[in-house]
Amino acid sequence: MDQNILEIRHLSKSFGKQEVLKDIDFSVREGDVISIVGSSGSGKSTCLRCINLLETPTSGEIVFRGVNVAGRGTNANAYRAKVGMVFQSFNLFNNMTVLENCMAGQIKVLRRSKAEAREHALNFLGKVGMAPYINAKPRQISGGQKQRVAIARALAMDPEVLLFDEPTSALDPEMVGEVLAVMRSIAKEGMTMLVVTHEMAFARDVSNRVIFMADGVICEQGTPEQIFTAPQQERTREFLSRFNAG
Repeated sequence: MDQNILEIRHLSKSFGKQEVLKDIDFSVREGDVISIVGSSGSGKSTCLRCINLLETPTSGEIVFRGVNVAGRGTNANAYRAKVGMVFQSFNLFNNMTVLENCMAGQIKVLRRSKAEAREHALNFLGKVGMAPYINAKPRQISGGQKQRVAIARALAMDPEVLLFDEPTSALDPEMVGEVLAVMRSIAKEGMTMLVVTHEMAFARDVSNRVIFMADGVICEQGTPEQIFTAPQQERTREFLSRFNAG
């Protein structure tokens, strides 16, 4: 039995004449925690947005459970319920409470009853340490708390894969740790995760695979040990030397 949940095959993406992704190939197995690292502008976030169908690939396939979802006729909302995404800028609804934010998608997309959605939301808000804030509006909580709510909202949809697009880059340094701690705990519980991040310690310590991208291509991929201690490519070495010097 094939354990690949996701397969990215020959994925390319252009905006006009600018080719942002070129022939991206990798697979995601159940329980993988894969960190995608690289300099800004290397195509990491665009890759994630294509996988979540927020961008339409120019060519290539995104195969989820054996079905190419990049083709026509895919129900994007139903797919996104299975392959959830946590954004850099939280994307919470400002007119809803923390609890309502975590219930809305469940009711609308999964057709859960309000009572069921509420119970599910409360469970995950408790897990991320946000139970005391269920009646707060997003403007009343910190950036780190907003991101924890966004993670709870994504988890409440019971996804099979969770995509994180630089989830800590919009946060003040003191809030980064609280969000990374939540991510570590859900990785430990076996959630399949694909994380675009600048947090090299997280990539090294929590991932089981690291993908290094530059100029829209995958330069190198392997275990954290291979990538961080014995990178094969000069560009990988150059990129990591800045981190290792820190």
